[in-house]
Amino acid sequence: MRFGTAGIPLSTENKTTLNGIARVKELGLDGMELEFVHSVNISSEKAPEVKQKKEESGIMLTCHGQYYINLSSLEKEKIAASKERVLKAARAAFACGASSMTFHAGFYMKQTKEQVYDQIKSALTEITKTLQDEGNTIFIRPELTGKGTQWGELPELIKISQEVEQVLPCIDFAHQHARTNGKWNSKQEFSRMLEEMEKGLGKESLKNMHCHVSGIEYGEKGERNHLLLDDSDFKYRELLEALKEFSCEGIIICESPNIEDDCLLLKRTYGSL
Repeated sequence: MRFGTAGIPLSTENKTTLNGIARVKELGLDGMELEFVHSVNISSEKAPEVKQKKEESGIMLTCHGQYYINLSSLEKEKIAASKERVLKAARAAFACGASSMTFHAGFYMKQTKEQVYDQIKSALTEITKTLQDEGNTIFIRPELTGKGTQWGELPELIKISQEVEQVLPCIDFAHQHARTNGKWNSKQEFSRMLEEMEKGLGKESLKNMHCHVSGIEYGEKGERNHLLLDDSDFKYRELLEALKEFSCEGIIICESPNIEDDCLLLKRTYGSL
């Protein structure tokens, strides 16, 4: 497993993407997630420089798409706008050399789970077809979400990855813990998640993982906000033990408020197992 920060490390001087990649390398970390959550902030002119820097440093890049995506909206124009946002982020991320792009796909709202699934599947099928026609091979990864009102339970993610080419899950283990109000927080439960992945998507899915980890505060309705790992009840060591036992590969992106410190904690803990 490789370990990366959710965005430019906080300790980066002159916070640019290029300097962020360099700082990740200095820290001894392995990757960085491009944060397009408010807007796609890397131009087509700048992307080749980012890709070159990424290749020179050996750092792995991923991307988090915009917060304003809802592929299951009750308004058709919002679905259309959301599809364009996913495409815009995926194009920019791919041009930067990122291997996968994650995002929160939608909300249940007043619809049945089946209706929402069908809408999101239709949108992702259209999105991936467009990317394939453009020669864009980036993995599109709907994220395991932190609230029960959001689409993105693990079985839904596995099913849509089976049915839509170029789609795989982004497994946010802290979100799974939060959306179940404190469950899914032991080595046994983390192992069950990995078993479900392997059963539904094959061993190869465990060799190409994109994960999110952080401390997290939650309540009956799920996620409230991210915390430092050691300020939370999240059993990150047991998660890392499960990942190691299943010989998982890929990248863990740390979304704690002190992104690089907790990321280094995760990497050191993993290395000590």
